[in-house]
Amino acid sequence: MQFHHHGYVSGDPRVQPPAGVGLDRPRDLPDEVDVLIIGTGPAGMITAAQLSQFPGITTRIVERRPGRLPIGQADGIQARSVETFQAFGFAQRITEEAYRIVEMAFWKPDPQDPSRIVRTARPVDDPAGISEFPHLIVNQARVLDYFAEFMKNAPTRMEPDYGFEFVGLEVDDEHQYPVRVTVTRTSGEHEGETRTIRAKYVVGADGARSKVRQAIGCTLEGDKANHAWGVMDAVAVTDFPDIRRKCAIQSGGGGSILLIPREGGHLFRMYVDLGETSPDDDGAVRRTTIDQIIAKANAILSPYTLDVRNVAWHSVYEVGHRLTDRFDDVLPEQVGTRTPRVFITGDACHTHSAKAGPGMNVSMQDGFNLGWKLGHVLEGRSPEELLATYSAERQVVAKNLIEFDKEWSMLMARRPEEFASPSELEDFYVRTAEFPAGFMTQYQPSILVAEAQHQKLATGFPIGKRFKSAPVVRVGDGVPVHLGHHATADGRWRIYVFADRAEPGAASGVADLARWIGSAADSPLAAMPEGIDRDAWFDVKVVYQQDHTQVDIARVPPEFKPAVGPFGLTDYEKVYAADPHADIFDLRGLDRAGVVVVVRPDQYVAHVLPLADTAGLVSFFSPILTASPDRRRGRAFA
Repeated sequence: MQFHHHGYVSGDPRVQPPAGVGLDRPRDLPDEVDVLIIGTGPAGMITAAQLSQFPGITTRIVERRPGRLPIGQADGIQARSVETFQAFGFAQRITEEAYRIVEMAFWKPDPQDPSRIVRTARPVDDPAGISEFPHLIVNQARVLDYFAEFMKNAPTRMEPDYGFEFVGLEVDDEHQYPVRVTVTRTSGEHEGETRTIRAKYVVGADGARSKVRQAIGCTLEGDKANHAWGVMDAVAVTDFPDIRRKCAIQSGGGGSILLIPREGGHLFRMYVDLGETSPDDDGAVRRTTIDQIIAKANAILSPYTLDVRNVAWHSVYEVGHRLTDRFDDVLPEQVGTRTPRVFITGDACHTHSAKAGPGMNVSMQDGFNLGWKLGHVLEGRSPEELLATYSAERQVVAKNLIEFDKEWSMLMARRPEEFASPSELEDFYVRTAEFPAGFMTQYQPSILVAEAQHQKLATGFPIGKRFKSAPVVRVGDGVPVHLGHHATADGRWRIYVFADRAEPGAASGVADLARWIGSAADSPLAAMPEGIDRDAWFDVKVVYQQDHTQVDIARVPPEFKPAVGPFGLTDYEKVYAADPHADIFDLRGLDRAGVVVVVRPDQYVAHVLPLADTAGLVSFFSPILTASPDRRRGRAFA
C-alpha cells in the first residue's frame, strides 16, 4: 500500500483524501446523478465501490431495506472473488474471518450395508494450484460490509441510501440526464412519499424479481428442475466426523446432502435433498417445515445423528436456471444504432442453484466489469460504445455458468445406483475445479480484447482470461511480492513490460519502448489531460529477467519511475525482477526476447505484443481513448 505522497498520513491509510463530489457530498439523495444503482446486493455494491474511485462522478446506490443486510443467503466465495477482493483491499481481512475450504469429502452408501454411509474420497479443493487465493465461506452480509467500508473511505465518500424502492423509469435521450427514475420511500418520517431522480445511467442490481429488468422489457427465460432442497444455517451436536469439512453425502435410501461449514468454527449450512416435485404442486414443497428438513437430514446421515440446537436461517427452494437474452436496454433491432442507458446485473439477469456457489461470485464480476466502463465513459476517457461490451461479455459468461450448474445440480440429485461409475461425482468435482473457482471466463475479441496474434509470447497469460499473478521481487527494497496483487481497483489500465535480456540502462527493446511511452505523440499516455499524475490512467510496470541485486534502479528508464502527487515524488514500486525461486518468465511462458502484456482495469488480459510493436499498442488503444472535451476534467488519483 502506498501513501504519504500527498504528505504525512498519521491515520488509517485506507481512508483516502476526499476529492471531487466527496468534498461536499450531500446527505440527501440528489435530484440528478450520473449513475443510479438500484440494490445493495453484491453486484450493486461492487459497481458502486468501483465508481467510488472516480471523484468527478456522482454515483448513488439505493436500497429498499431500512439498513444494512443482517444475514445473507449466499456464502461461497470463489478464489477469483478473493482475487477481486485483493484489488479492493480486503482479501486478507475477510480471509481471516472466513472458513477456508481445502478439501471436500464424499460420502456414499456402505457396500456392505447400504443403510449406512461411509466416506469414499477426500480430494483437495484446488489440485492444480489455479490460484494463490483460497476458496472461502463467509456470509454475504460481511462481503457487503467490506464494500461499504471501501466506498466510505473512497474519495467520493459514498454510502448507500437506504429506504428507497424502485418504482419505474423512462428514457428520454434528449435530456442531459436521460433516465427518469421514480422511487418510493419505504422507511423513516417520509415513508410512502414518491420521488423522481434523473440519471445518465441506471444499474438494476435488484435481484431475481428485478423491477428494473421488467422496466426495460427483459424476462428471465429457463426452466425448473422439479427438484426441491431445504437449506439451513444451524449449529448442532453430532457424531458425524466431517461436520467441519465440505461434504457431498449420498444415502442408500435416496436423498443427498451438501454440507458446507461456515465461518466461526461452529455454524454450518446444509442443503438437504427433499426429492422431486410435481410441476403442478402449486409450491406445496415450500411449506416444508424446519423440523421436517432436520428429520430428512438425520435419515440421510444414518448411522450418524444430528441434534440441531439453533437455526439462524432456513428456506426451501426449487432448482431453477434462468437467463435474460440481454443485460441492458438496447433491443436487438437497435444494436449498433444506440448505446445503453440502463443495465441489469447479478440475479436480475441470471439465476441458478446455490450448491455450486456461483450466484454471488458471478454477480460481483458483472459489477466489476460494468463499473470501470461507466467511469471511463463518464469521465470522457472512452467512447460510449464501450458500454455495449458489458452485455456482450457477461451474457455469454452467465450462459456457460448455467450449463455447468445444470450438470452439477443433476449429479447432486442423482441416486447412487444411477451413476455410471462409483466415483463419477467426485471425478466431476475434480475435473471441473477451474470452472466453479471462477477462472474459466475468457472474453472474446472486441474493442477491449485483441486477437491472439502474439499469444505464443506469453502462453501463461491467455488473452481474454484473468491475469494470473506470479511472484516477483521489488527492486527498490528487495521485497518478494505477487505482481498481480498490486493491481488495485482504481480504474487504471495495466501495461506490464517484461524485459529482454539486456542490462537495465543499456540499449535495448525495453529502453526504446520506455522512451516511446514517455514522449511519443501517439503513446496512450499522451491522451491524458494535463494536470494529473503521469500514471493516472495507465499503470506501467517493468519486470527484468535479472536477479534484483543485478538491477541498478538508477539506470532504469524514468518512465518506470514516474513522479506522483503534489510533491512530484518518485514511485519506486513499478520496477521488479524475476524471483530466482519462482521465475515469472518460466511460470507464465514469457518470451525471453521481451513481451508487453496489457491488462484491463477488471484484471483481464487484453493484449499481448512484442516489445517493438508500438504500432500495435496504438491500434489497440485508439478506439478506446476519446478526444472528448469532457476529458479535460481528468482526475487525480489519491
